[in-house]
Amino acid sequence: MQQPYFDVKTLLRVKDLPLAIKTLAQGFLHGAHASQQRGVGIEFSQFRAYEPGDQPSKIDWKLFARSDKYFVREAERESDINVWLVLDCSESMLQQSLTGNTKNQQPSANVGQWHKLDYARYLAATIAYLAQKQGDTVGLLALSGEAPLQVPAFGGERHWQKILLALTQIKASGRFPDTQAILAQLSAVRKNGLIVVISDFHQLNNELFALTTKLSHRHSDVVAFHLDSDDEINFPYQGLIQFQDLETGEQLEVSAKQVKADYLNNKKRADNNIKAQLAAQNIQYVHANIDQALDQTLVDFLSVRARGRSQ
Repeated sequence: MQQPYFDVKTLLRVKDLPLAIKTLAQGFLHGAHASQQRGVGIEFSQFRAYEPGDQPSKIDWKLFARSDKYFVREAERESDINVWLVLDCSESMLQQSLTGNTKNQQPSANVGQWHKLDYARYLAATIAYLAQKQGDTVGLLALSGEAPLQVPAFGGERHWQKILLALTQIKASGRFPDTQAILAQLSAVRKNGLIVVISDFHQLNNELFALTTKLSHRHSDVVAFHLDSDDEINFPYQGLIQFQDLETGEQLEVSAKQVKADYLNNKKRADNNIKAQLAAQNIQYVHANIDQALDQTLVDFLSVRARGRSQ
């Protein structure tokens, strides 16, 4: 994919959230030229030219409108599955980029447009839409310092609308919960299917790794989206900077120049640890920069799943 379909500003200008998600998903599918890998759970195979005998209902009419040619979307499904979306809604998910990318560049047009929880909403809603369009059931589990919000897994567009409503209502709160406090919710999520975990993986006592350990077993296919931002990746700050922990309120004032090198080394080490821990649990890892186009994250997601199926 050479150019993003939708940047942050474009998505936020669309006031009708269902329309924004549908437009994003459909544009992504038409432009990604989908994977040739066939399987279950958010797996789209390639288009092929229409042949006599193909059912007219399988023709992609929107692609016909663009190309003036008839194409059929091929897909071979073993069975319908449950797709569960597990969202980290702790207060650290309110983090967003507030500066430009580097010292000598103009601020990115996308920087500061949304925080991680907004990005997670759009990402989860789009994956849910793709899943229900291919016949899978979709459920949602939002976890924060308050009581878990859970939407059971069902199929169809009306149920997708319920998930969308739940996503718009969730708010970031407190810290990520201890796994023992949410065992009842996890028992439903652990059923056969695809589990998508969306989080920044900021944790004090390995709460998120405890969660992924519970979710990962031979009957589940788990993918973890690690949300990041330009500011976290590049540390573009200058002068004396005051940072605040969004979950504890703790503040720290530092000289950006003095701490930058140590910060970047520690960040690299922490990121590698996340990847290693998830790999040890047989969980596929997708890095997602919230300040980049969302459709690229979807491409990375399907590429990861295609590689996993081919191993």
